[in-house]
Amino acid sequence: MIEGDPISRVLYIDLTRRRSWVEEQPELFKERLGGTGAAIELLHKECPPSVNPLGPENPIIFAVGQLNGVFPIASKMVAMFKSPLTGNLGESHGGGRSAVALRMAGYGALVIKGRSETPIYLSVHMDEVSFKDASVLWGMGSSATGRVIREREPKPGIRTIMRIGQAGERMVSYACVVTETYRHFGRLGLGAVFGSKKLKALVISGRRSFKFKDPRQYRVLYDEVFNALVTSPLMKKYHELGTSMNILPLNEMRALPTQNLAKSDFECADGISGETFAERYLGRRVACAHCPVSCIHIAAFRIPYETEPYFYKTKMISYDYELIYSLGAMLGVGTCEGILKLIEEVETLGLDAMSTGVSLAWATEMQQRGLITERETAGLKLQWGDYGVYLNAVKNIVGQPTEFYTALARGVDYASSKYGGEEFALAFGGNEMPGYHTGPAAYVGYLVGARHSHLDGAGYSVDEKFAKAGKHPTPEGVAEALIAEEKWRQILSSLVVCYFGRGVYTPEIVARAYNLLGYQLSCEDLVKIGAEILRSKYNFKCREGFDFGKLRIPTRIFKSPTPLGPVTEEFIRESIKHFKTILESAPEG
Repeated sequence: MIEGDPISRVLYIDLTRRRSWVEEQPELFKERLGGTGAAIELLHKECPPSVNPLGPENPIIFAVGQLNGVFPIASKMVAMFKSPLTGNLGESHGGGRSAVALRMAGYGALVIKGRSETPIYLSVHMDEVSFKDASVLWGMGSSATGRVIREREPKPGIRTIMRIGQAGERMVSYACVVTETYRHFGRLGLGAVFGSKKLKALVISGRRSFKFKDPRQYRVLYDEVFNALVTSPLMKKYHELGTSMNILPLNEMRALPTQNLAKSDFECADGISGETFAERYLGRRVACAHCPVSCIHIAAFRIPYETEPYFYKTKMISYDYELIYSLGAMLGVGTCEGILKLIEEVETLGLDAMSTGVSLAWATEMQQRGLITERETAGLKLQWGDYGVYLNAVKNIVGQPTEFYTALARGVDYASSKYGGEEFALAFGGNEMPGYHTGPAAYVGYLVGARHSHLDGAGYSVDEKFAKAGKHPTPEGVAEALIAEEKWRQILSSLVVCYFGRGVYTPEIVARAYNLLGYQLSCEDLVKIGAEILRSKYNFKCREGFDFGKLRIPTRIFKSPTPLGPVTEEFIRESIKHFKTILESAPEG
């Protein structure tokens, strides 16, 4: 047990009235653990039904879990809100120092309500909450904002600085929140919700420390988890190449979406592989707080001055698989240089890279088919591989010089409903697709997942297991595998543990950790709580209009065979039906 653990303290901040207060909610963190479990209950309570996602009534919930700051790789913080992209549940996980900062500041959760009349940024230093003028920061990119706040705020090294770029200010539906420069609350538009509240940034710092009642047993379990993580072959790969190691294997399997999924392999894959990035550009690796893996890969990208020979400015740009997929293969960009330039622009503006790349891929095909012209694209001729043109198109998504870009700023699902091309608009449940064309489980996961992400149920992993076993998946088998994985993922995201460590944080290890913290929970108890949290998330989604029976499936995914063969609509619909049946048989949340 941790003496004086402040995990049950919830900090409320009202931007409209510029006031803050703390409420003790021990039962919330006892029954729902923290993280995702606590956040979804707070969202149910604080978000009125059918509110405008960009209205003042939509709250932002941040939550950490019991293991944050206590055990290795428990390094993530959960954000929940109503998503301006999908219109229902917005859930995003961010790393960096955000989780440790909130926990050491003395809180288990933070609820931000209301809307400021003028641009502000918030600083939370332990029990001191300040509302600070951000008028001079409004209009700045995410990097410049971070630099200014780093100089103005105290307590460097133990603080997190979360901020938005111009995309958030313009309320682009897939704007992200950047934290510690290289980490993000990336998907589903948290940056737009920040912008709607005139909230430019949030700074949190804390200096608390924890004292265990039984420090010897804590040290034994800590060492066991730490050693399992650092000796794992998978973690070694994450450290060496990072997730970009997936480019070549997925390309070889013909599972790498390319040029708006007109193809599933890319002739330039070698030129943008994790190996090529590491050999030519890797400058350093960094880690989230309290993580021994150090999977964040940073490219040192030298850019020559136009008028000074042999003089360069060096930019440090983070990269990983999803960015290389979405701004590389998906757009036909086959050079590291082109991808790094696009990543830098997306970072500065504060956009979600996946949604941006998929939206531009759809726009490219629309123009090539003659369904839109250069009048819609503000004079740009979008062509596969032309990263210079795409750089301008990214800026236009934020600047919105035409009605077409205004539509594109609301996501490809909305843009295609207005301009056509829905059959090749690759959004699932309203969210642009991740980079895995591995088989039916991946697509069922994108469609039915709470976040419509590859992180919901890990469908790509389910597909790979079927492929390795030489088995043909069934609709029922896919649904059952996704649900089983999802129930346990709710526990990991309530702790809040990075999913990279899911092989180490087994039910037995988690139960032992909870017992050390003073909670008597068995493995069966944890699985039951996971099912309840999952059900609670779908209750919120359905309350806000999500409907399993009305999911749009882009027919493009049926045109290109996966490693498990062609995917059919009949299979997908049957699996969705089975997923819904299993979910509704779970306990009420």
